[in-house]
Amino acid sequence: MAIKVDGINSEDELRKAEAAAQAQGTSIVNYNEWAEILEELSQGGIESTGSYAGDKARLQEVREAVAEYVEELRQQEQVQQYNPQNNDTDKVQNAAQNDREQYIKANVANATSSEIMANYMKYYHMLV
Repeated sequence: MAIKVDGINSEDELRKAEAAAQAQGTSIVNYNEWAEILEELSQGGIESTGSYAGDKARLQEVREAVAEYVEELRQQEQVQQYNPQNNDTDKVQNAAQNDREQYIKANVANATSSEIMANYMKYYHMLV
């Protein structure tokens, strides 16, 4: 015959309750599974609810939260793989920007030298 127990908050309490139940010739329902659940909860630093059903539900919530977090990390990793820092693209973009700057500088230089030459010719013809 198996008995249901509530108010168990640690593995030690569960072991003591199981020993007491065995002394009476019974056992605790789902003792092995509950012991594993309590062990996992204690490793994660999570407190027990005091009941098998509560602990099982809490462990399930923790596992789901961890699975969601792992999936988020996996998705972020995939995004980084699909959008790598492509140095070739950066080089082409930088070269195009540099070409535009050089084009503007050349136009300014040509305009300035043309202005200087025009002023020179104007003053030259005035003097001659």
